[in-house]
Amino acid sequence: MTPHIGAKPGEIAETVLMPGDPLRAKWAAKTFLDNPTCVNEVRGMLGYTGTWRGNRVTIHGSGMGMPSLSIYANELLKEYGAKTLIRIGSTGAMQPDVKLRDVILAMTATTLSTPSSGIFKELNFAPCADYGLLAAAHKASQGRSVATHVGGIYSSDVFYDERPDLNEQMTRHGVLAVEMEAAELYILAARYKARALAVLTVSDHLLTGEALPADQRQSSFGDMVEIALEAAFS
Repeated sequence: MTPHIGAKPGEIAETVLMPGDPLRAKWAAKTFLDNPTCVNEVRGMLGYTGTWRGNRVTIHGSGMGMPSLSIYANELLKEYGAKTLIRIGSTGAMQPDVKLRDVILAMTATTLSTPSSGIFKELNFAPCADYGLLAAAHKASQGRSVATHVGGIYSSDVFYDERPDLNEQMTRHGVLAVEMEAAELYILAARYKARALAVLTVSDHLLTGEALPADQRQSSFGDMVEIALEAAFS
């Protein structure tokens, strides 16, 4: 057990999918895993372990934002021996050719700051995905009904952003979308020699103002979860 995860030794799989919302972790586990068992409920952050095509998988919430994800990812990697962490979450599109419900595979994650910024001091570390996972996810995405985009994203440390000038520059430089967790996930994976990837579903659009209604978000996330699982075990 750790301060934030109540799972016993051996109850966390080496492969962990991490949605931000703990209720989404519950939904994904009960929808995609065989015999899912709840292994964590500390502070309401749900985690489930089951199997997918005979492979052990844990689906564990991360909370919202990089500080929250950093807590859970650190404990999963250091104390429970996780080897592969895949974020499955929503994102806001920043390019006109990216549409609602599209899937984004985050190759890199630009950021202003992360919980790890103090370690690097003046260095601008470049957080990136594990290439093997990225290539496998791209292959798994082919032939699906949703469009898939591969490229850089922006991990923001605020939800209510008031920097339209910054958003304009990121759109200008090809950043596909914005979310709040991937950069720190990639940094921690590099630190602990683990694999990491963010597989994201577009739930809203910064350029058009479009957004999926709440009742459609979850039903649109199935492709993202399946791509993540196939990538993890390909």
